[in-house]
Amino acid sequence: MWKKTDPQPKIKAGDRPQTCQSKVLGSAPKPAMSHPLELSEFQSFPVFEDISHHIKEVGAQLVKRISAVFQLDITKDGKTVLQWTIDLKNGSGDTYLGSARVPADTVFTIPDSVFMEIIVGKMNPQRAFLAGTFKVRGKVLLSQKLERIFREWVKF
Repeated sequence: MWKKTDPQPKIKAGDRPQTCQSKVLGSAPKPAMSHPLELSEFQSFPVFEDISHHIKEVGAQLVKRISAVFQLDITKDGKTVLQWTIDLKNGSGDTYLGSARVPADTVFTIPDSVFMEIIVGKMNPQRAFLAGTFKVRGKVLLSQKLERIFREWVKF
């Protein structure tokens, strides 16, 4: 259901990706694991890269409709190891690697594998949330808008 991008060179978490327009923030916390993680280890990495390209194309329209900043804390073994921000409140929209530059309206804490199951349609996000599979802080109702963005991206 989602497009796979070209294979990425080995990039350590915290390094700037070579082939995408995502930005790494110096303020992003270091991975909680003792050894450096490769971004290619995360199933969600190519998805976020592709979503980033989609938002660059239609971001201005999404900012008018959504007007929110989402932060996704991707976890592995219960620890946050990667953060992505989808800013659909400022400018013409942006998606970048790292914590939100402005206060996020909604923060999701979600395991990489659960995120992928939701993206490919194997898991219902509302049921997963109610079952405690992932956590949401902030304006929980905005999560429905993010879900619509992901559905639009899949069709794109």
